[in-house]
Amino acid sequence: MIWKLMPFSALFLGFVSSTSSAATSSPPTTSSHEGPCRIYNFGLSADCSGRQLTFVPWRTFPITLKSIDLSYNRLQAISAADFQNLPQLRRLLLQYNNISHIDDDAFKNNLLLETLNIFNNSLHEIPASPLTSLLNLTELYMSNNLYRNATLANSFSRLVRLKVLSMGGPLVMGLRKNDFHPIKNIQLEGFAIKCSSNLSYYEKGSLEVIQTKNMGFDMAIDQRPKALEDMLHDLGNKTFRVIQFRNLFEFTYYNLKDDIFQNLKEIRADQLIFHRGKFNENLLRMALLNLQVTLIKRLRLQYIDFARSPTFVDSGAGSSITNLKLDNLDLWYISNPDVLRFDWRFTWLKKIKKLSIQHVYFNSVPCDSWTEMDGVELLDVSNNRLNNDFLYNKQCNYRNTMPNLHIFNLSTNDLTSLGYISSLTKEFRKLEVLDLSNNKLGSTEQTVNCVWTQNITRFIAHHNQLTSKAFPCLPITVNYLDLSNCNLDQLDNTYFKRATNLKTLWLSGNKIKFIPSKWESPSLQFLAMDGNSFGLISKASFQHMPQLSELKAGNNPYHCTCELHTFVQDTIAKGKINLTDWPWNYICYHPEPFLNTSISKYFPGEVACDIRLVIIICVATTATVVLIFVLICYIFNLPWYTKATYQIIRAKYRAYKENQAGEIVNFNYHAFISYSHSDADWVRDQLLPVLENNKNPYRLCIHERDFMPGRWIIDNIIENIESSRKVIFVLSRHFVNSEWCNYELYFAQQRAMGKTFSDVILVVKEPIDPNSLPNKYCKLKKMLSTKTYLEWPQQVNQQPFFWAQLRSVLGKPTMTREGTNSIRSRTSSGRIAVIGPLAEERMPDAAIPDEGNIEEIQNVCIHRNDIELEDRIHIEAN
Repeated sequence: MIWKLMPFSALFLGFVSSTSSAATSSPPTTSSHEGPCRIYNFGLSADCSGRQLTFVPWRTFPITLKSIDLSYNRLQAISAADFQNLPQLRRLLLQYNNISHIDDDAFKNNLLLETLNIFNNSLHEIPASPLTSLLNLTELYMSNNLYRNATLANSFSRLVRLKVLSMGGPLVMGLRKNDFHPIKNIQLEGFAIKCSSNLSYYEKGSLEVIQTKNMGFDMAIDQRPKALEDMLHDLGNKTFRVIQFRNLFEFTYYNLKDDIFQNLKEIRADQLIFHRGKFNENLLRMALLNLQVTLIKRLRLQYIDFARSPTFVDSGAGSSITNLKLDNLDLWYISNPDVLRFDWRFTWLKKIKKLSIQHVYFNSVPCDSWTEMDGVELLDVSNNRLNNDFLYNKQCNYRNTMPNLHIFNLSTNDLTSLGYISSLTKEFRKLEVLDLSNNKLGSTEQTVNCVWTQNITRFIAHHNQLTSKAFPCLPITVNYLDLSNCNLDQLDNTYFKRATNLKTLWLSGNKIKFIPSKWESPSLQFLAMDGNSFGLISKASFQHMPQLSELKAGNNPYHCTCELHTFVQDTIAKGKINLTDWPWNYICYHPEPFLNTSISKYFPGEVACDIRLVIIICVATTATVVLIFVLICYIFNLPWYTKATYQIIRAKYRAYKENQAGEIVNFNYHAFISYSHSDADWVRDQLLPVLENNKNPYRLCIHERDFMPGRWIIDNIIENIESSRKVIFVLSRHFVNSEWCNYELYFAQQRAMGKTFSDVILVVKEPIDPNSLPNKYCKLKKMLSTKTYLEWPQQVNQQPFFWAQLRSVLGKPTMTREGTNSIRSRTSSGRIAVIGPLAEERMPDAAIPDEGNIEEIQNVCIHRNDIELEDRIHIEAN
């Protein structure tokens, strides 16, 4: 209904109901700024308000207009041409102009007009003729004009759809019985009449014909107070929602003994409002005594000027109001807080169910006031600048007080102590809702030793200055907790574990920097954390809130990460938690490339966010690398080279330790001979005799003769290679298949890396295809392809040339020690010395075996040395 949507005072001020203006309240979709008016809403509305217009700019109006606002201008008249081209017009606002004349045909073509507002103009007569054709009119505001009477013409009887009517003005001196007769059959929602501040007359029965659900009077009865009795009598036996008296006594306080409210008992109304005017104890007492026996259940005193009555005599309990039963008592904007105990007692509050005291600014609450309000179920003392001492008195005994209080509103005051409030309310056994919003709570020293009644279920404390230290002082029985805009920077997990009944939690507009880990709240269903300072949120953030179904977490400086993306996608997909402000308030702040990007448009790579996929890729990549490495090792025989390098390092280390012990090797060979066991005969029979048994012999090293017994095989190989100026490799197919020959070749290569490969002499005993060599002989392949080598000729006549080439490569032998062909032995001092010629040179002829025996001995020796070598390599490998 229209009346329900509008404030009652709007009738006196000429406001249009919200229902009528709903069509134009939405933002304009098209707008034209040309001319004196703004045309918007696709040509359906025109705003010409406050343009200092002196005439209606009708030429700029499109024919499609349905609403025009011409208020707050300087219009003086409305002519027939102003709105004649607007057949669709439904709403016309002309209030606050200086209109003194309206043509009779002004609205002839506006037959669909529903709302007309000509409030606060200069009309000297009620414009009955212009209104005759407006049969669809539902709202007519024409009060506060210069009419001298309130008599309606008979044409008003045709306005059968009229629902709201305000009329009268400051020059209407009174009301006559026939003034409203034309509308006696019209059922109104609201009717308001304004008269002079000095009401001169009121004919009994003037208001009898008015049928309305809401009645408003704006008139002062200072000079004729008994007129109120007649007005109340005329309203008797009718049912109203609201009756409002504005400025009932504008200039004087009523001090007479006549009860001008005696006919109030005949009124059937839901609410009675006294707006402005002067009240004293005498007048208020009269009104309240009569209200005790009426059906009125709601009383509001607002903006009244209250004063003590100098003639009031306190006759004790007999002068008290003790049986005032009201559902609602509103005391708003009263200049004197003494109104609370106008008869020096609070007994008139005893049977009030809902008591609202706002903007009264009382500075104390006497102890007896709490005991008198035993019927109050809702107490609202917001907007009173109360501080701790005004509200709580340590000298008062609050036991068994406020036995029926369910809701206590202390919002918008100057309270600082949760401890004081808990001390006050802990005796309110039925208290369920406590509103402490918009105070100054937060002092740490005043948030200790809090004991609350166990019935509190809703605790509202938004817009305070709380810290995390205040959590232990909050009630734990609540199922609704509002701590929005409290400057909280962190939360207390302990409190939420104890608050097992908590279902709704508001934490909006704080400075919370992170969501606590293991945040437990087993019953929480709704959580608001929008407008904080945390940037990280993940699936684990709310895993200990099994009942959570609604989450409001927008307007935070989010770090757009995989965790956030996963949380959003998982939450939306499962549908268990409804993100109430998604996606509008979810914006990326970090990293910088995603600044101001909507999180709904943030899609990181699947690989970056799926840990399982990352693991699979890593495992697959690692396996591939390992496989490639194994393949490379197999192709290039890297294990063998690794093992050989390890043996070199070990041998070097042992040599270093021996050198530290004073063992110095100072014997050099001309060449170290590396050959296969299968080529031993050729070495002994061909190579050694030619190079060692001549005038200038070479000192050669072969393993079966010159390796030091008892030493590590690897040590012998490395030491003798390094003690030899040259290394001769006797290459054959057997050489390639020999493990030890491979070692000797590798060690020789390692020695040559720091010097030059000219120290290595290759003697190819039998033809070898380099391409047929194994991969581990890659260096030998290269040497055979790039280095000149000596090839053993099978023709006897070419062999001398071969020996000459070999001697040339070996160079001229130089003797640094005595003796030619010798073996070494270790002296007692640890040094190596030459101990003489070869054994066969020292043998007597009789002791020299024949050729067959020599060959047998050599074979046995070579076989023994090969077995020893194999045993040694096996030992060293282990």
